Amino acid sequence: MSITDMKINDKWPAKDPSILQLYSFPTPNGKKASIMLEEIGLPYEAHLVPLGDEYVRSPEFLSLSPNNKIPAIIDPDGPGGQPVALFESGAILIYLAEKTGKLLPEGAGKYEAIKWLMWQMGGLGPMLGQLGFFYKFAGKEIEDPRPRDRFVGEAKRLLNVVNGALEGRDWVAGEYSIADIAIAPWLQALDFYEAKDLVGWDGFANLQPYVDRFAARPAVQSGSNIPARS
Repeated sequence: MSITDMKINDKWPAKDPSILQLYSFPTPNGKKASIMLEEIGLPYEAHLVPLGDEYVRSPEFLSLSPNNKIPAIIDPDGPGGQPVALFESGAILIYLAEKTGKLLPEGAGKYEAIKWLMWQMGGLGPMLGQLGFFYKFAGKEIEDPRPRDRFVGEAKRLLNVVNGALEGRDWVAGEYSIADIAIAPWLQALDFYEAKDLVGWDGFANLQPYVDRFAARPAVQSGSNIPARS
């Protein structure tokens, strides 16, 4: 089946179905895919998928991402030359790294990077996302302080973990990798949540230099607003 035969194409038609198609929005998870694509230099076409239910719960998007979350990709040149469709940002990072041989070390270093990627997927992202909900968004209207306090405490614990991992090194897994592309956008999200003081950001000496190094990369700068918000 070609990209043009897929249901997603009914709502987000591919202009050039011969190249990789990205369906995303520039949230921390969405940025992982676009920054990765900018880093590896693989040709791709980006489609903006707003976060409203009329988009992420549409039959077209659900046909590609049944969990109704961005990002998702279709690579027309997958294994064996067959199209491959993926959702989940961590799976996309691993796939693109293995496809191109970039940003995933060989040997033991490969599993060091994947370990930290899994840590972000299972811990840092969900916990900071909940912190944002209970501190900045609708959850802040809940009078019971326990939900917010729970996620503030977990955020502090996780920030301490990554702060320790960065002691004496520039990147989480030793060399720059998909682990950093997964972790750093979530650390940047604390600015958006206006929650740095809440979590005691200045007490983690390694984090701001790390985020600054990440933000200085040209691919991070170009990929952080792809697809551009309308």
